[in-house]
Amino acid sequence: MIDAWLLERLVCPATRTPLRHDEAAGELISDAAGLAYPIRDGIPVMLIEEARRLTPGHPARA
Repeated sequence: MIDAWLLERLVCPATRTPLRHDEAAGELISDAAGLAYPIRDGIPVMLIEEARRLTPGHPARA
């Protein structure tokens, strides 16, 4: 689980847009960039090269 205060302040490093938390997948989702940033040991990994590309037509859970 990620702290709500932190989630409100984090933005996608690629687009500078807000992220949403997919708690089940343990990821922060950037809908604008089509990327999912992993959360490892409770720490968001905000590196573009570590992000998973979302499959078109199969977005992460809303």
